[in-house]
Amino acid sequence: MNDHNITIYSTPTCPYCDAAKDYFDENDISYTDYDVSENREKAKEMIEKSGQRGTPVIDIDGNVVVGFNKEKIESFVD
Repeated sequence: MNDHNITIYSTPTCPYCDAAKDYFDENDISYTDYDVSENREKAKEMIEKSGQRGTPVIDIDGNVVVGFNKEKIESFVD
C-alpha cells in the first residue's frame, strides 16, 4: 500500500491539509509535502497540475485530488 508516489501541496494554516497528512500518516503511507505559501515554484506547479489555487492539492501517481476527498484518495491508494 506504500508503493505510491504522493505529493501534497499544502499551507500551514489549512485544516484540510492537516487532515490529509494525518490520514496518510495514520495509514503509514509516505508522501512529500510542499508548503506552497513558502515555495513559489511548487505553488506554480500545483496550479499547473490542478488549475486550483486552494489547498490541499494531492498528486497520487499522477492522479490529482483537490481537497481532502478521502474516498477519492482511497480509490488511488488501495
